Order: sequence, then structure tokens, then C-alpha cells
Amino acid sequence: MFANYHTHTPLCHHAVGEMREYVEAAIKGGIKKLGFSDHAPQFYDKGFVSFMRMLPSEAEWYIKEARALADEYKNDIEILVGFEAEYFPPIFERLRSFCRDLGVDYLIMGQHSLTVEPLDIWSSAPWEDKSVLTRYVDEVLEGLSTGSFSYLCHPDLFYYAGDDDEFYLSENRRLCEGAKKLGIPLEVNILGLLSGRRYPSDRFFGIAKSVGNDMILGVDAHEPSALYEHIGNAKLADFLSRNGITPLDDMVLRKI
Repeated sequence: MFANYHTHTPLCHHAVGEMREYVEAAIKGGIKKLGFSDHAPQFYDKGFVSFMRMLPSEAEWYIKEARALADEYKNDIEILVGFEAEYFPPIFERLRSFCRDLGVDYLIMGQHSLTVEPLDIWSSAPWEDKSVLTRYVDEVLEGLSTGSFSYLCHPDLFYYAGDDDEFYLSENRRLCEGAKKLGIPLEVNILGLLSGRRYPSDRFFGIAKSVGNDMILGVDAHEPSALYEHIGNAKLADFLSRNGITPLDDMVLRKI
């Protein structure tokens, strides 16, 4: 694996290990380019504090630590720093300005929720209501159209629990075609695959393959060892083989 742009830190409250440990694990795993992309701070009304992301006040330390490690390990690995972020239309411009002011290298989209927290329409919860899947696809494509996101994390995170397979296929084809038109790669999420989650799924990536999307591997590392333990994993090799996926080695990062 040449590059991994999906790496978390303890600032998200559900990952373990110091940033230095992730760097050293990436070097051990033969990774040449490591991107930190912890869950972006968001600017909520009324002082709401999310359970799954850093505070805005912690972001400057996060950026400085990544930059210091990049300098220290510059002869061994290239280190970049960004965020995994949702596209929340009412507050996205504030996040984008914040990232620009910090000098963040990139954003990747992980649309875990369809509303500004704490309303909690979670993408990973089972939804039989077709309109919620339609809204997910609409918001993802609108967010990608801003030009600020370099790729789409776990694109099949949304859990459509209805029984209309044609509807599922149609909406996800719309997502894949929109991403392809915009030149946005789709992530094959290694964490989801190796931990037995619903994603990445053959059903979704069959659509992506037929559309001709670019695809990229993302470790989605929540512990340092994830950056090398996937090497030679038969489950990952089988998923890529049976879906005819040849992932990109690297991608062009978009300006935020």
C-alpha cells in the first residue's frame, strides 16, 4: 500500500495510540504517504459537544503535531494532515474557512449523519424509508460538488433496510455516476471489511465497477497496528479480486 489517507487519533474519543505510533506503524507497513484524517471539529449551535470528534480548540495542536512528525520522519515517510468530515450545509462554510485558516492539506467525506448533530439521522442505522436513502445520496453529491473533498469514505455506509432492491441499485448508481462525473474516488474501507461490518459490500461495489469509478483503499485506522496488519490479508485480496477492483495507488488532493 503506497498511501493511506484515512487515519484517526485519540482526539475522536474512539481511537487509541499516539500519532507517533501511527507513523511508525505506517513505516513498518511499507506505507510511503500517510494522511491523518481524524473526525473534523464542527461548529454547532448552543454549545453542543459531539461524542465522536475533536473540539475546534484541539485542532491547532493536531495540525502542529502532524507537522512536527512530518519533519522528524521526512526521510522515511511523507505525512499529510486533514480531516474526515460530514457535509452539513448550514455550517459547512464555517468548517471550510476554519480548515483553510489552519492550512489543512485535505478533506475526505464520511457522511455518518444526515443532519447537524444532535438530531441524529445516522447513516449506519437501518432505514426502510426510501426518502432517507435519497437524501443521503443528494447530500453526498452536493457535498462532493463543493470541490473540497478528495474522496468519499465508506460510500456504502448508508444502511437501506427496505426490500426494494431496484430502488437501492438505482440510488447507488446515481451516487456512483455522480462521483465519477466529479472525478471523486470511492474508498474500499479496510476496517469495515476486516471487522465484518456491512460495508464494503459486493452489491455496492458491483455497481461502482460497472460505472467505472476510481477506487482507493482506506485503512480507516483507529489503532496503529491497523496500518500493517492488513498486509497479505486473504479476505481483502478476495474482495478486490471477486469485484474486479484494482485500487489507485495514490490520488490528487483537492484544495479545500
